[in-house]
Amino acid sequence: MGLFKLYFALCTLGLFCVSGLGVDPALHVDIFQEFDLVRSSVGVSQVQGFHNESRAYLFEGTSRNARASLKAVERILQKLRGRTEFTLLLTLKQERFSSGVLLSIHYGEQRFLEVESSGLRNEIRLFFQTSDQRQQREVFPYSLADGHWHKVSLAFSATQVVLHIDCNRIYERIVETPSMDFPRGTNTWLGQRNDAHGFFRGVMQDVQLVVIPHGYVVQCPDLNRTCPTCNDFHGLVQKIMELQDILAKTSSKLALAEEKMKYLDGCYCERTCTLNGEIYRDDDAWIDGCRNCTCSNGTVECESIFCPPPQCPPDTAPIYMPGACCKECQPVCLFRGRVYVEGDRKSVHDSEGNCLLFECRDRSMRRVDITSCPELNCPESEQITLTDRCCKVCRGHDFCAEGHSRNCVENSDCINLEAGAFCSCKEGYHALRDDNAFCQDIDECAEGKHYCRENTICMNTPGSFMCVCNTGYVRIDDYSCTEHDECVHGLNTCDENALCFNTVGGHSCSCKPGYIGNGTVCRALCEGQCLNGGSCVSPDTCVCQQGFTGKRCETDIDECEMGRHSCANDTVCFNVDGGYDCRCPHGRNCTGDCAHDGKVKHNGQIWVLDDDRCSVCSCQSGLVMCRRMVCDCENPTVDVLCCPECDPRLSSQCLHQNGLLAYSNGETWVENCQQCQCMRGEVDCWPISCAPVADCEFTVVPEGECCPRCVTDPCLADTVRNDITKTCVDEYGITRFSGSAWTKHGTECSLCQCKVLDTFITTHRRTRCKSPGFIIDYLDVNPCACHYF
Repeated sequence: MGLFKLYFALCTLGLFCVSGLGVDPALHVDIFQEFDLVRSSVGVSQVQGFHNESRAYLFEGTSRNARASLKAVERILQKLRGRTEFTLLLTLKQERFSSGVLLSIHYGEQRFLEVESSGLRNEIRLFFQTSDQRQQREVFPYSLADGHWHKVSLAFSATQVVLHIDCNRIYERIVETPSMDFPRGTNTWLGQRNDAHGFFRGVMQDVQLVVIPHGYVVQCPDLNRTCPTCNDFHGLVQKIMELQDILAKTSSKLALAEEKMKYLDGCYCERTCTLNGEIYRDDDAWIDGCRNCTCSNGTVECESIFCPPPQCPPDTAPIYMPGACCKECQPVCLFRGRVYVEGDRKSVHDSEGNCLLFECRDRSMRRVDITSCPELNCPESEQITLTDRCCKVCRGHDFCAEGHSRNCVENSDCINLEAGAFCSCKEGYHALRDDNAFCQDIDECAEGKHYCRENTICMNTPGSFMCVCNTGYVRIDDYSCTEHDECVHGLNTCDENALCFNTVGGHSCSCKPGYIGNGTVCRALCEGQCLNGGSCVSPDTCVCQQGFTGKRCETDIDECEMGRHSCANDTVCFNVDGGYDCRCPHGRNCTGDCAHDGKVKHNGQIWVLDDDRCSVCSCQSGLVMCRRMVCDCENPTVDVLCCPECDPRLSSQCLHQNGLLAYSNGETWVENCQQCQCMRGEVDCWPISCAPVADCEFTVVPEGECCPRCVTDPCLADTVRNDITKTCVDEYGITRFSGSAWTKHGTECSLCQCKVLDTFITTHRRTRCKSPGFIIDYLDVNPCACHYF
């Protein structure tokens, strides 16, 4: 009723039923207004934002204090305290590749609500605390740190979290309900975690907390597709009132029934049984199909009827009669040396070829008058002649529809054959008669024909079985259970980029798509390799080192041509790999100082770039020269992040998969056509880059090599280059793209393919050689050699 009451309040106030009408102030928190950033914060300044409708603030520097006052904190927490539905809204532009906290509500080490954006890993991280004081973390792979404006909405609704970016639903997950029971002394920070960590760099605008369902519609009104309108809500209110009236009447009837039951305490109660809608008293006995059944203390017990072999007199034979379980002796007919039972029919042809039909009745074969045969709607080749009728039928005729299905009585299905029909027991049942007309459930549990595994009890069901978990155990799959779910309770060793699968007595891990590893350790997988020192930070995403760009960091940025240098007016910029040099032209006397990033650097001064800790610049007689840091492993202060080969720690070494070799941090090697590198205890591998084979129609990768070579014989080729701009026309006039393949009509052994060999159709026929394990590939008239298959 809480959700309905909230809708009712919103609709009554006219605040939430129509998009764009605003939100009740009691359900809304303007974070900027509460923080009053201009007067109370250091390192934060008001700037031009995404729009002019509200204030925007620039967060910069590493010395700031964007914490709310005690009164403001209490106002914020009071509106969130005890809530299970709330939404964080904000508009931001984050510096490229930077990481920082957007909003943090924490008490000591307890993070009740914290949202962080990582530009290094290209992900959004959510931290919160559950009611039993366990810290939970959710990671949403998405890059906000790209220097562009984004609208962000993170909505909580009990156990559901929905992330919208720019009014697009990006993720929707089921999590444990976060706890909003804040103790005294809880802090609230904006754009940082505390005084020293998690600094956000960029601009924020419209930071809000709303405590209404579907709060993202405040930021994106056009997404309001699931909330009921006022008219919808009034209908809900009416339905609730009707249900309350029914509840009151039911309660009255229940009270009356309880009053009557007081007089039944002294009565004798007899337990009855129910089977197929019939009620039987205790100790009743009856026949159900081919079973003798009794009612015993409220439980139906049945056993199969035993049918003794019938001793039939002459001129009779044992046959099944309708409604009877055992065979009974019935009169038979002798006709042309064969025995027929009552009701059997036989068709014969006279000397003139006319079809005559006879039926066994009263111990003699009597002729049956034949009316005209119905016209068949199938060709003569599909018509079938039967022995018990003169009229032909089409192949696939439905004999069951003619009445044979009535013979299949209990747990049996009628099955059509080409010349008749028969009964077949349903799956999970066995026959009680040799004609399968009566079938009984198979008790897989009693007969040991089940698959129930550890910590389960087999329970028989009609036609099947089910495995019920023992008390205190949870299900893993249909056949096994375990003591607890290590995946759900966070007791697993899976990487944050891996999927956890609970198993009996443990769990297994598997890396998510786009990541590679053993599940315990997963690394992002980039197609190809991140070149020039770039790092693969998320699936198919490289972060480049200073001075390089491109999808794979393959391009040298020409800072001189692009004007991205800081050479003084009297020096000339020269582009070099990974940076640039500022050189004094020959014959001129340049000043010794240098200008860099708007600052003057003195001659001989050395400094590290602010945005690249692994690059060092120096000023030499007016020339700024920037290079990757030279690694001196003898220097005790060497930065091991920039010089991984200088990391002496055993924990940074990598163990080869054979368990015999160990690689040092930063060491590279080639294995199985993969370039591998040890990076702080983890191995990262990527395919070796091969030079393109130009002007080559057919290529092959020789054994023991990794890159393709050009060959002239198409039968020896591994690949054939196809130009999809060229086409072929097959024997039916259908246009085929180059490289496409199809099976030639009328034969299963001809494979046609359109190739760029003067745009003609090539036919491959595959024929077995005399020697096993070989096949022959040949083109129409020019056979190729046998190749090992």
